[in-house]
Amino acid sequence: MSGSADPAPPQTGAPAGRIKKRRDFLRAASRGKRAARPGLVLQALATEPGSLRLGFTVTKKVGNAVVRNRARRRMKEAARLSLPGLGVSGWDIVLIGRDGTGKRPFGQLIGDLRGALKQAGVLP
Repeated sequence: MSGSADPAPPQTGAPAGRIKKRRDFLRAASRGKRAARPGLVLQALATEPGSLRLGFTVTKKVGNAVVRNRARRRMKEAARLSLPGLGVSGWDIVLIGRDGTGKRPFGQLIGDLRGALKQAGVLP
């Protein structure tokens, strides 16, 4: 038995880094463009070309830790599936979970993300 896994599908666009520091979240909130959708809120700040960093946050108003983690996981998966195919680079993007993020149908959540990217000017 070889035990090798199938190779990962090729991805287009820059690999996404993570935003983890509070000052980076605050910078995106104060200087970035904002777009709200029923499933999420997006804050996008233009940075140097070729870089892409993502940050995810859900406030305690949304629910307990289980609910917040579910919302965060769903936003991460939506970003993982959507962003490489769109060729987004040169941005710091913060996704903020809302009350409906955890329960919203996944197709609609992806639609919310794409619509917010267009509204904030990340996509043409």
